[in-house]
Amino acid sequence: MVRLASLALLLPTIVACGAIRAITPQKTPAETPARTAAIARAQVWAPTDVASMNIGTGPTGPRAFPFQETVTCDYSPKELAGGSPKFACLNGDDELKVKFGAANAEVFGEVAATRLLWALGFGADHMYPVRVICRGCPSALGGIARENKERLFDPATIERKMPGREFEPDSGWSWKELDAADEQRGGAPLAHRDALKLLAVFLQHTDSKPQQQRLMCLDESAPAEGPTTSCGRPFMMVSDLGLTFGRANMFNTNGKGMNYVAWAATPVWKEGAGCVGNLPKSFTGTLSDPVISEAGRKFLADRLMQLSDAQIRALFEVARVTLRRRDPAKASSGLATVAEWTDVFKRKRAEIVERRCA
Repeated sequence: MVRLASLALLLPTIVACGAIRAITPQKTPAETPARTAAIARAQVWAPTDVASMNIGTGPTGPRAFPFQETVTCDYSPKELAGGSPKFACLNGDDELKVKFGAANAEVFGEVAATRLLWALGFGADHMYPVRVICRGCPSALGGIARENKERLFDPATIERKMPGREFEPDSGWSWKELDAADEQRGGAPLAHRDALKLLAVFLQHTDSKPQQQRLMCLDESAPAEGPTTSCGRPFMMVSDLGLTFGRANMFNTNGKGMNYVAWAATPVWKEGAGCVGNLPKSFTGTLSDPVISEAGRKFLADRLMQLSDAQIRALFEVARVTLRRRDPAKASSGLATVAEWTDVFKRKRAEIVERRCA
């Protein structure tokens, strides 16, 4: 009890210092017959030609942004959830969500993680690394001051939501619910579900509270906007992958995200026989140390092996990892290279490929 009391006193100070994400209460969506039925029928993966996916360009379309494009927008005082530096701004009638800052792990990790999931066939939002010129942004946000009350934010990212509609107004799901997908009712098979869990371990996805996942409806005939409770093609996806490529930790510390030293030192598997993924549970997390089936291991291994060395390098080039220290907490650690990140990726991939699960 003393330890918990001390923690309660310490948390406001840690949050105020910006060391961890704002801790919000876990909110598990209410069960409804429609939601239960949708999850039972939900998929988590769709086929892609992995070898042909252009990771450097990413998802294309009229709402996409080229790598490092300069985007000009007008500041919007809209309040955005989460603890990382971000703001909303308007480019005409297009509202943009901008994350920014070289000290912000999410600017780097979310680009790399979403591009990887997209290439492999798992659901993810689309993140574009850009430079943003914000008109009217308050000086408190930082950035580089320019003429005419403009501020430049570089590096920055712009988020586009995965195409589809959210299922019900509150579409979050916990990782425990993932196993409610039922192959006999048309839902994702065990191999796909366990592959997604193992991919979360591979990435060290630490902040896995229900709000970080979305239950989507991918019906092509469905209207483009607004939640729905009727869905022919339910799909479970991970919507926030900002704190990845580091080490999962109790308080979802920003400095542990996109941390080369931490990621390189973290094995994929727990020690001992069998296949238990090495993913410590965070304060808000709903996924920890998952047991992975052989079918799930092999499914992910087969897809990871389809990635070429050039694609893996592109993953870290587009994430601009050369702007990130090897250990963000140590200025003397230097800047990690694309080659270093690529080598660790391939070594961790080999851990998955060479393992055999009971």
